[in-house]
Amino acid sequence: MHQVYLDNAATTPIHDKVLDVMMQTLKNNFGNPSSTHSYGRSSKSIIESCRKRIAGHFNASASEIIFTSGGTEADNLILTSAVKDCGVSNIISTKIEHHAVLHTLEKLEKDYKVNITYLPLDDFGSVRTQDLEIALKNTAGKTLVSLMHVNNEIGNLLDLHAIAILCKEYNALLHSDTVQSIGHFNIDVKETPIDFMVASAHKFHGPKGVGFAFLRKGSGLKPFIHGGEQERGMRAGTESIHNIVGLAEALDIAYEMLQEDKAYILDLKSYFISGLKKRFLNIQFNGCSGDLTKSTYTLVNVRLPISPDKASLLQFQLDLKGIACSRGSACQSGSAQGSHVLEELLEGEELAKPSIRFSFSRYNTKEEIDYTLQVLSEFLKN
Repeated sequence: MHQVYLDNAATTPIHDKVLDVMMQTLKNNFGNPSSTHSYGRSSKSIIESCRKRIAGHFNASASEIIFTSGGTEADNLILTSAVKDCGVSNIISTKIEHHAVLHTLEKLEKDYKVNITYLPLDDFGSVRTQDLEIALKNTAGKTLVSLMHVNNEIGNLLDLHAIAILCKEYNALLHSDTVQSIGHFNIDVKETPIDFMVASAHKFHGPKGVGFAFLRKGSGLKPFIHGGEQERGMRAGTESIHNIVGLAEALDIAYEMLQEDKAYILDLKSYFISGLKKRFLNIQFNGCSGDLTKSTYTLVNVRLPISPDKASLLQFQLDLKGIACSRGSACQSGSAQGSHVLEELLEGEELAKPSIRFSFSRYNTKEEIDYTLQVLSEFLKN
């Protein structure tokens, strides 16, 4: 049986070189970075070198990078601390953000009486700049805008630069969940005046359980996890040095290979879309994922013309044939709940149709795409 992994938006296989440097670090650099002896100083030096390397990819200062356990912790840190420490009383967002953002907003609204404004979306699930400007004009008090750069389910791309300029014009802070875009798109924080962004290493062939938050200097945020003075006092707890090394190595490789990988993966996505259109006349693409210019090159979310009785068997059949994909974000896998993103965009019969997210990486091939198309064709014909 073929084994085809097309769920790279959920997580990516770790790069061999990343695994090698992590293993070397585990063997040779076990000192606690907070210790003052040579073992500790060696570990601390490695962490700071990684921090500087990571910051360099975004034209940021090393002091603006705080290591976390991943994107969820970083989102929680930024949103909660912005309310508690920066006096934010209004947050503007959308209802198709990742649950790391949405559930945090719900808690802030309940516990701190923060005014949450959810922007309307166009028919494809994209934010209209004019709607954001209207919302900014109608808010009084300190405001934070939280909009994801790349939607993890439908792949829509936000014009991050234009949004950042608009937020700056209205003196609003800007946080973006950039988990699906860091390692896949260039972001220059000197050119784009974003205040906060986040990353998870496992989205770009690094290890799970490590990520970072970019906190622009002078933001005023205070610690979210209390204890020791690690991470310049912003995030207590002994640093996971081997994971940080893996994060830095994976990010270096991702940006070194960015143009080559982007061209290769975009070609795979285009090939897959063409194959789907040839085989299924009534196929539809959710959000902008079928548009190569308005969505990320790494994923496509497709709505298939299948009867309701077959819909429940689709993902089981794909898995049975060795094809890994997702009906939504992996965070909802196994849940009886549907996709909150698609529920915002679709209704009635269209929502009832099965939607599948296929996401690609440098390790996929056109032969795997052909096999996937063949399996889908056989299932829909039977």
